[in-house]
Amino acid sequence: MNNSIILIDDEPLFLNSIRRGLIFSGFRNVRTEYDPNKAAALFKAGKLFDVALIDVNMPKMSGIELLDIIKNINSKTECFMVTAINEVRIAVECLKKGACDYLVKPISRDHLVLVIKCALKRKRKLDILYPDKKKMPSHGLKHVEAFKHIITRSRKVLSILKEAELHAASSIPVLITGESGTGKELLAKAVHCASSRAKFRFTPINMASITESLFDAEFFGHTKGSFTGAEKTRIGHLEQTNKGTLFLDEIGDLPLGLQGKLLRVLQEGEYLKIGTSKLQKTDVRFISATNADLDRFKNNRMFRKDLYYRLKGAHLHLPPLKERKEDIPLLADKFLKEFSDVSLKDGISEEAGILLIDYDYPGNIRELRSIIQSAVNLARGKQILVDSFPPCLRKRKSVTRSYFQKNGNSIVPLEEAEKTHVLKAYEYTGRVKTQTAKLLSIGLNTLRRKLKAYDVT
Repeated sequence: MNNSIILIDDEPLFLNSIRRGLIFSGFRNVRTEYDPNKAAALFKAGKLFDVALIDVNMPKMSGIELLDIIKNINSKTECFMVTAINEVRIAVECLKKGACDYLVKPISRDHLVLVIKCALKRKRKLDILYPDKKKMPSHGLKHVEAFKHIITRSRKVLSILKEAELHAASSIPVLITGESGTGKELLAKAVHCASSRAKFRFTPINMASITESLFDAEFFGHTKGSFTGAEKTRIGHLEQTNKGTLFLDEIGDLPLGLQGKLLRVLQEGEYLKIGTSKLQKTDVRFISATNADLDRFKNNRMFRKDLYYRLKGAHLHLPPLKERKEDIPLLADKFLKEFSDVSLKDGISEEAGILLIDYDYPGNIRELRSIIQSAVNLARGKQILVDSFPPCLRKRKSVTRSYFQKNGNSIVPLEEAEKTHVLKAYEYTGRVKTQTAKLLSIGLNTLRRKLKAYDVT
């Protein structure tokens, strides 16, 4: 693990013992510092650490003073206060100043590794929620306007967009795959807009709705009187979209009997309009999309191999939202602006934001959009809180330190808020201490100490 950790204590034996234990557990970047002033100088000089273990009682500067300095310089450093004195008053003061946890010596290696890993997991979520804009990846796209509706900072997605832009320069057929709700049509439209065909028509067609009896009329068109009910001439998709882009959504649902007809158009660029005997030429760029496994369909003879390879001139695969968590805050903010008014000026709370990142979104971006829309409707006050989310999110609720209860115009004191916070988590887990400690991202001994102070067993 490459996370950077600094241990600050005036006891060399304790520091060296902890450092050896962390390195043995897989942490490679562990630094020790005996002098709190030198540690403070490191932070002031711009040195960044993911985790800091700080002794509360040190000469020259107390651990709480050092905690203040560190949090003012880099609030993203997760700080653990370490002391030999088990005192609730000091623990509450440390937590109030931004400490992640309060650990009492002696500290077992397994326990320390557990709480550090929990803190790093939370830090990763907060880094996603509040990214360092200086480190935002550059898209490097030439046709920025064409891709402006695809919101991402995921390097994986940005790489796909760059590849899509390169394919847009030609007329090669493109197959876009990905789960439902990942934005396949949006990407297809972007490819069209980045191509030389942008000034011509983009026609999206849901292939699942095309029946064998309607295929010829829909795609090829017909002349007036060519069959019973043909009261006027109809222009088909191929003629209507000439020189433009035809987007075949859910291509895996096209009946096997119709696939040969589509193949001929792809191969020859020609078709026969119903009611005529003269072949018509068309210059159409085909982009297809599916959430089905076309490879399996092909191997099981549910999809023609020749059509499959024609459609798959270029292949773009969009990852599910759970594999691009860094995009969740961006997308949530976009949907929040779309659905809310000025009354929700404080946006989404930190606790609710972490919950959004924790969720796996089987419905992908489409599901996130629905969740935000519903939350805006249910929100009371100036901010979206956890209670505005549907049960599928609330049951995964992770309790955070930022919990405050308001009573009228007054804010509940920190000690009382923390007590309510801990007891609520304790009841939520059915009073199972190990699960409660994990839910709160604190050590088991820390939880036991708190419950004892609250006179709860």
